[in-house]
Amino acid sequence: MNDVILDMRQIDKSFPGVHALDHVDFNVRRGEVHALMGENGAGKSTLMKVLTGIYKKDSGTIIFEGKEREFTTPKEAQDAGVIIVHQELNMINHLTVAQNIFIGREPKKGLFIDDEKMNKEAAKLFERLNIDINPKERMMNLTVGKQQMCEIAKAVSHDAKVIVFDEPTAALTDGEIRELFAIIRDLRSKGMGIVYISHRMNEIEEISDRVTVMRDGAYVGTVNTVDTNKDEIIHMMVGRVIYEDPKAESNVPKDAPVVLKVENLNAGRMVKDVSFELRKGEILGFSGLMGAGRTETARAIFGADPKDSGYIYINGRKVDIKSPEDAVANGIGYLSEDRRRYGIVVDKTVAENVTMATLENFVSGSFIDEEAERKEAEKYIEQLDIRTPSPHQKVANLSGGNQQKVVIAKWLARNCEILIFDEPTRGIDVGAKNEIYQLMNELVAQGKSIIMISSEITEILRMSDRIMVMCEGSITGELDICEATQESIMHAATLRE
Repeated sequence: MNDVILDMRQIDKSFPGVHALDHVDFNVRRGEVHALMGENGAGKSTLMKVLTGIYKKDSGTIIFEGKEREFTTPKEAQDAGVIIVHQELNMINHLTVAQNIFIGREPKKGLFIDDEKMNKEAAKLFERLNIDINPKERMMNLTVGKQQMCEIAKAVSHDAKVIVFDEPTAALTDGEIRELFAIIRDLRSKGMGIVYISHRMNEIEEISDRVTVMRDGAYVGTVNTVDTNKDEIIHMMVGRVIYEDPKAESNVPKDAPVVLKVENLNAGRMVKDVSFELRKGEILGFSGLMGAGRTETARAIFGADPKDSGYIYINGRKVDIKSPEDAVANGIGYLSEDRRRYGIVVDKTVAENVTMATLENFVSGSFIDEEAERKEAEKYIEQLDIRTPSPHQKVANLSGGNQQKVVIAKWLARNCEILIFDEPTRGIDVGAKNEIYQLMNELVAQGKSIIMISSEITEILRMSDRIMVMCEGSITGELDICEATQESIMHAATLRE
């Protein structure tokens, strides 16, 4: 173990209601690339945030370079040589490359910044890393790949000993990925410890020496990359017990009409040529890892984000949806993954939220008919079993599950035939989850059609009639529920074209 530069032992971290890290072990050797893998929410990022001082651990020990350490801020970790290269780049676009690399620690000549020396130091860094970038170029003029190279150079300039790469290739081209891997191999050869967080199996096989898998905040195991394969890693990632029985077969008749057809939809860089159909009475699950483009697809369909190209048909009729108002007018309701931001107004009452999408029905002249609004809310409070003392209760005072029911009531009041549920059970307890599941089944039994986006594979398997899997903005799999497994979903979710 003399070559271990970083050793995290029995790291435990809890947040209110969530045991985020459950006595996790993880170590990194000098001159190795150690991949850290797991599903969304497995605890990978939390572990790295504990390491770099963003979060304070509840218990456990961190040994760095043979000494017990606990970094209290990211700067303290950075000064010691432990640095994260984030997926979201932290560069200032209008500054030059050199200015970004040395920001906050610029070389001085008297009272003034020594630009000439700063440019020379940056040039030396790039030469050392075999990177071809002009230090005087403004950051805004570089590709995302080149900007990431600058972020790596910045990390190395801090005399980095351990560098954490968090999903580093998400926005890179194949050519830029090859350049990145060349740099990582060079850093490894110089004795640095590299932590590589990624969902892409082919990259893990190509670049890593060892793989550690986390699941539900706990350590599952560590294997040598040469001794394992994709199937074993996937089994480690998803091998937990499914407490809810998955749906055995689709409940949708073979001749059920298509209520929504999406054809060759493109929107920004996260929605690429997406096509699918939704049938009457169907729950169509959308699965995929973080950044797969599921929410972006939903927002483009709903008109919340502009689409670049593609066609949307409702009941066989081509529609032009340019705004959420257009979507709602065409019978589409959208339950956002961030219900507090987009779904409800927490300072307003249950009744006001339920009637928000149909307010025109309750307005007479300049006044709102509060009695009619109350009766409408009471109908859905009873139908959906919303636990509230009265329709006049502020939504802020309800539980997460009941808040979600209020959002559903809003779209039912609008009589939406197509409902997009984006992470419908995020942040709610198990009992409330089951109520939402029951409600969704009742809605499709009534002839509504649901697109359900979920990061929980168990939820996808329990609720879906059919499953679309996305990876990097594209549909990479379509599975009937009778043939879907955790492994088959994860295979499609980690494909890279």
